[in-house]
Amino acid sequence: MALHEIQTPALLVDLDALDRNIDRMRQAIEESGVRLRAHAKTHKSADIARIQIERGGACGICCQKVSEAEAMVRAGISDVLVANEVRDPAKLARLARLARHARIIVCADDPAAVPDLSAAAVEAGTTLEVLVEIDCGAGRCGIAPGIPARDLAVAISEAPGLHFAGIQAYHGRAQHMPTADARRAAIASAEALTRDTVALVAAAGLSCDIVGGAGTGTYPLEAASGIWNELQCGSYVFMDADYRRVLGPTANAGFEHALFVLTSVISRAPGRAVGDAGLKSFSVDSGLPVVDQLDGVTCTGLSDEHCQLDDPQGQLAINQRLQLIPGHCDPTCNLYDWYVGIRGGRVETLWPVTARGKLY
Repeated sequence: MALHEIQTPALLVDLDALDRNIDRMRQAIEESGVRLRAHAKTHKSADIARIQIERGGACGICCQKVSEAEAMVRAGISDVLVANEVRDPAKLARLARLARHARIIVCADDPAAVPDLSAAAVEAGTTLEVLVEIDCGAGRCGIAPGIPARDLAVAISEAPGLHFAGIQAYHGRAQHMPTADARRAAIASAEALTRDTVALVAAAGLSCDIVGGAGTGTYPLEAASGIWNELQCGSYVFMDADYRRVLGPTANAGFEHALFVLTSVISRAPGRAVGDAGLKSFSVDSGLPVVDQLDGVTCTGLSDEHCQLDDPQGQLAINQRLQLIPGHCDPTCNLYDWYVGIRGGRVETLWPVTARGKLY
């Protein structure tokens, strides 16, 4: 099927750009000597996760939710970090049972979580690996760095069914800070907190197999730090309009836009047009989508099923297909059942969004 024959709206992946992005990240980790644990919350696709592992050198993947991890393990992914806290007893039981089929790692930021994690693992007859998540500046999840984190690590190491695996030190807010100086300052602060915590943990007789964190916006800084040894980048596979605004045209290693929403023009008027992809086709928390490779045409607003397009030069025609770059790739992908993989202007593959709707 040719591009102009695809029914719209559709979620497109430029397979050549995807391959180049994955290859660039593999080269970056090989040069830095750190591991990549690719974050699958970006794409929720077991097919893409397998490519990241088999071609891209990833040691495993990150997920955010237990059900997301279950979907990935069912699809054959064997090394999964749930980069989040899990506190509900039913979810803990499912997580512990999942460890019968794959290496499962989870985060903890509260000493009160340890008995519940331990009980779930013992009941399932499995071992859960646990990272102590520290708040290294994001102000979201995470125990205080330093002594509180060390004490939590010791408690995990002493609990039946649990194995202390290291430190989770992800500075999420730093990823989209608007200047390189701001990102450098944020990661420098996070590095000092993480380094001190790792030293205290080592003094307590424990080792950190994983010191994890970093994202597409800051990973060169963490990779060069000498303290982080696993990067958790996700958006690099696709890149979105917001990352391009923040990072500029080079986008660290030159990552390209590989994810698009294909829309068709369904209405025209002087100076404007309407596409058939609206709020049900895009996440707009990070801004409106950007029209790709068509200068002079811009998206000015979205309603449920419509995309308002400014077309002052009258370039657009009815049924013309446009590729729009989402403002934020992760939640946009969760709106679709399928990726349509394009190479050379034609459909090469369809991939299910494996963990679509796996939010619990």
